[in-house]
Amino acid sequence: MSSFKGSRAQKQRLSVFAKGPLEIPSPTEADWPKDDEKDFAFWDVDEELDLLPQPYRMINKLVNHLFDRSWEVIEEREGLLEIEKTRILPTVYPPAAEIQLNKMPGGMAVSQDYLFIGGVKGFSIYNLHNFKRMYVWEKFKVDVVSIWAMDLGNEVLIVPVDELGIVRLFYLYKDCLFPLKAINETDDISKQSTCVKMVLSPSGDYAAFLLQGAGDVWLEVYKLPKETWLKEVEHPQFGLIQKKKTKQLQLSVPDSALPESVETSLRPSLSPYAIQDLNISLKTDIKLSPPVYVMKIKPPKPIAGTTFKSPLEIFSKVEDYCGLGSGQNHFIKDAQWEQHMEIFYSSYKKYLEREWEEEPLSTATFHFFANSISPTPVDVKSSSGAACILGVHWTGSHNFFLYSMNKTLKDKTDCENVWPCAAPIAVSQISSNSSYLVLACEDGVLILWDLAQGFLFGVIALPEGCFCQSIHFLRFFLVHEGRNMYPEGRVKSEMMCVVLCTNASLHLVTASGTRGPTSKVLVERCYSFPRTTL
Repeated sequence: MSSFKGSRAQKQRLSVFAKGPLEIPSPTEADWPKDDEKDFAFWDVDEELDLLPQPYRMINKLVNHLFDRSWEVIEEREGLLEIEKTRILPTVYPPAAEIQLNKMPGGMAVSQDYLFIGGVKGFSIYNLHNFKRMYVWEKFKVDVVSIWAMDLGNEVLIVPVDELGIVRLFYLYKDCLFPLKAINETDDISKQSTCVKMVLSPSGDYAAFLLQGAGDVWLEVYKLPKETWLKEVEHPQFGLIQKKKTKQLQLSVPDSALPESVETSLRPSLSPYAIQDLNISLKTDIKLSPPVYVMKIKPPKPIAGTTFKSPLEIFSKVEDYCGLGSGQNHFIKDAQWEQHMEIFYSSYKKYLEREWEEEPLSTATFHFFANSISPTPVDVKSSSGAACILGVHWTGSHNFFLYSMNKTLKDKTDCENVWPCAAPIAVSQISSNSSYLVLACEDGVLILWDLAQGFLFGVIALPEGCFCQSIHFLRFFLVHEGRNMYPEGRVKSEMMCVVLCTNASLHLVTASGTRGPTSKVLVERCYSFPRTTL
């Protein structure tokens, strides 16, 4: 029995090391043999006794895999918790008050000390200091779906849009509410147009309305005589004298508004305590001057064939050469145009035979620029800070059109400048101070402009597969010791914006002087949860 036990013990010792017994190492680590660890095979001494049969080996592997995967998830969550602990939490502002409404509001706007809420057949005005309702206008035929408000000095311009698409202008002066004009209201309902979008200039001098009706779409621009309104409400006899002098207010070159703007800024403003005691009432006995029509802009016409026989004949018929590159002065012969159409239909016949949905009407995106980036006549003087340029781009168009607001009614509605792009413009955005402009094309390319200095920041392409959905400008900051530092005063030629893409990824785009723009991924697309979006 002793010999059997001895042989068994020797067998176990030999099974531990496949390469034989190890040598005793020297006292110093430098003299140790540097054999590769993979040459050693460590075997379980009791493997012959503990070897599990099927299906228990498979169960053991699944349990070990589940344990390893669970451990990885736990480590990942622990890492996220550590990051959350070091992150600076934003300040949470609890609600100061609650306003109970009878129905879902149709839009909301804030201006100065007032809150405007669209509602049933009108809108309501609330005081932001005591949250009490000051006035209710409920004389529309249908409910209000959206509302805008803008400061005009100490006065407020209110622009509600109802369910029929009719846009109206109201003027709030102290405790008086004056109805100004319904821009697109008609007696014949069949000819009624609807307002799709509207934009007010930063200075409140101009307003643009995108209207559609009868299968057509167009852009109407109006000048807002805010200085005249102020004189008419402060001195009612001034309005009567003006109406006797002329029956219709003609648009002329904008006067220099510097003295009047100084006068406006020196007017005493209402204190919060005085506003709390105000009782707003509607004033219909005083008719204020209506907004002045400036121009009507239509989408670019598609290129069609012409009967001209020679280029000389074409140039002799062209009246002017304004807006070169806009696609409006391009001519092609009828025969050549028909040939192109035949080639197109023959090449894509299998795709054209399918039933196509009706193509939607073209829509426009437009912005007012406070900085004059387009050359204007020398004899024209624009008011300080007043918008002089309107930028427009239409759906599927490669061109960004620039229109000057320094026009008279006799002038033609022609663009003063055109910025062509290599691909159709999908999104455009202008900063709050009208200093920077970003054009995002359908191919994922961003074009950045410094409007204040009048030069191009540069062009940058988003990563492959990323296409711009929206653009949001940020206040310029520098990162110092893990914190954002915001310089005091206005920073020139330093731009930051966040670009949200259609695949839910978020990118930070920066541009500084002439160094060219750069892009950084803030949030990558979540492949684990593809339905999760920002």
